[in-house]
Amino acid sequence: MNAKDFGKVAVLLGGRSAEREVSLRSGGMVLNALRRRGVDAHGFDPQQRDLAALIAEKFDRVFIALHGRYGEDGTIQGALELLGIPYTGSGVLASALAMDKWRSKLVWQAAGIPTPRYELLTAASDLKAVSARLGLPLMVKPANEGSSIGMSKASAAAELDEAYTLAANYDSVVLAEQFIQGIELTAGVLGGEALPLIKLETPRKFYDYEAKYRANDTRYIIPCGLAAAAEAELQQQVLAAFNALGCRGWGRVDLMLDAVGKPWFIEVNTSPGMTDHSLVPMAARHAGLSFEDLVLRILELAHVG
Repeated sequence: MNAKDFGKVAVLLGGRSAEREVSLRSGGMVLNALRRRGVDAHGFDPQQRDLAALIAEKFDRVFIALHGRYGEDGTIQGALELLGIPYTGSGVLASALAMDKWRSKLVWQAAGIPTPRYELLTAASDLKAVSARLGLPLMVKPANEGSSIGMSKASAAAELDEAYTLAANYDSVVLAEQFIQGIELTAGVLGGEALPLIKLETPRKFYDYEAKYRANDTRYIIPCGLAAAAEAELQQQVLAAFNALGCRGWGRVDLMLDAVGKPWFIEVNTSPGMTDHSLVPMAARHAGLSFEDLVLRILELAHVG
C-alpha cells in the first residue's frame, strides 16, 4: 500500500497497564517509523484521551502498540470494533485468550499442542504438595500480565509462598508451571508466516523484565543454531499454536526446547514489544525487513472483525 492509502493513523500507546512504560517506548518507535515512511500518524494515549476522539478526529486506522491489560486483552479491540475502525493484530477473542495464560493452556491441551504442566494456586494451596506433584523448579506467574511482570522462579518449596504473594499482587489467577530446562526460543509471526527463530540466553534466573528491557548481557542468537529442517518444523508448530488461539496479523510465540528436542509452548503475545530490545523487529530484520517495512506490513494487515 502507498503511505497515503492508510489515511489518518492513530498509534495507541501508553495505556493503563503495568506495562505502560514499555508501551510508550514501543509506540514512540512505531510512530516515528510510520512518519519516516510518509504516513499521517499520530500518537494517542487512551489513558489520557477518550476513545470517542478517534471518531471525532476521523482516524482511518489504528496501530495498537499497547501492552498488557486494556490493550492486549481484547478490551480495546472490542471498542475499536464498535467504532468500526480497522486495527492491527488479533481480534477480541484471540486477544483475550492469549492474554490469559491459563485459558491459553486449556485450548492448547485440547488441540494437542504441548505446554508445560501447571496448577492454579490460591492462598489456601498446599504449596509443598504442588511442588511435589509438578517438581522443582517452578515458574509462578499471574495469568494475565505480560513482560514477566509478577513472575518468579522458585527453585525450592520454601520460595513458593513469596512467589505466590508477588504474583497475586497482579492477578487473582496465579499459575505454578513446570520449568522446562533447555533452550529458550521465540518466534515472530507476520501475515501467516513464522519469522526466523531467536534463541535467548541470560545470566539471570530467567528471561525476566530486567533481561527483556534493561540488561545489556542478554544474548539474542539468530540464526538460532538449529538445523534448517528442524527450524522449519518448529515454525510450523509455532503457527499451529498461534492459530489454535485464533490469532491473526502478527504476534510472537514463546517456547522452550527440552533436552530431547521437544517443544513446549509457553504463551502468545498478540501485541509484542517494538522497542530497541524487542524480538519481532530483530527476527524481521534477519528476514530482510527493516523496522519501517515491518511496521508498514503490520499496519497493512489491520482490519475490523
